[in-house]
Amino acid sequence: MSKIIAIANQKGGVGKTTTAINLAASLAALEFKTLVVDADPQANSTSGLGIDPKEVENSIYECMVDQANPDEIILETDIQYLHLIPSHIDLVGAEVEMVNLENREEQMRRVLAQVSPNYDFIIIDCSPSLGLITVNALTAANSVIIPVQCEYFALEGLGKLLNTIKIIQERLNPELEIEGILLTMYDVRLRLSNMVVEDVQQHFQKMVFNTLIPRNIKLSEAPSFGVPALIHDAESKGAVSYLNLAREILENNGLLTPSPVAAEGN
Repeated sequence: MSKIIAIANQKGGVGKTTTAINLAASLAALEFKTLVVDADPQANSTSGLGIDPKEVENSIYECMVDQANPDEIILETDIQYLHLIPSHIDLVGAEVEMVNLENREEQMRRVLAQVSPNYDFIIIDCSPSLGLITVNALTAANSVIIPVQCEYFALEGLGKLLNTIKIIQERLNPELEIEGILLTMYDVRLRLSNMVVEDVQQHFQKMVFNTLIPRNIKLSEAPSFGVPALIHDAESKGAVSYLNLAREILENNGLLTPSPVAAEGN
């Protein structure tokens, strides 16, 4: 059985999709069979892995609403060990169509249960909202990664997300854990970035990943080429940081022997 990790924050522009794509690619590069589930109607993970959303005929939407077989929808990517369940704009309507479904919060769990034996990791890229699709993702997941950008108002809305996670733990998924808070868009030169890191680490302590994700041009460029940063420029700071994050997660889950050198995020 795989470990299912949701990447969630209702705030936009914090690096959810960047994290989903690049963490998944890093896990695949370390030869762990990995599936990305694009649960965002914007379909940025789909396009970021080289698939044109306009050409997607069946997606996570058909799996959740029409009971489509996810095995028939999974797409291969250009990276060995990395597969994708794509998204498209129809997912916007899924929340309305699922309102009257029995066990509406558990549709994604049902879908992923069919494919999880085939993967080591399943990474869910959530939409920037706390709507029914994100609730489905958190209900299906074993854990959640919360990206937080190193900018002013970084902690804005985080309390609401943590409260939602607590409600889901109480009512729908008691096994859901917080995998970690991931600090993104870090710029070592900026005093503000360093202040945010200190603030978040002080508030959340061991919940915060050691790895910091830097503000990096290669991370920003890679999606326009339809590839993760690891393929676009494997030596870039962004690619190396996500590889470090993958190793940190593997170590935390007992799947990799800890390195004697701590992961560097900058």
